[in-house]
Amino acid sequence: NGYYYSFWSRCIHSSRDFSDMVYIDNYIFNKDVYIQFNSTVGEFVGYTEHGVYNAERFNNDTANLQQERAAVET
Repeated sequence: NGYYYSFWSRCIHSSRDFSDMVYIDNYIFNKDVYIQFNSTVGEFVGYTEHGVYNAERFNNDTANLQQERAAVET
């Protein structure tokens, strides 16, 4: 009878030299992804009404967006 929130970050690659690395952040509410950052897209994408609203806010925060984009290098 409660709400479920989770967040996970993942780096996905298939080459040994990590040249094809993709960094993904998923924001999940009640088992549905509502916002995702994907390094190949380079910005946050919202999948629900609430997610679209927050993705726009996150994308307008240039410092945070640059930090997310740089995360694939770390």
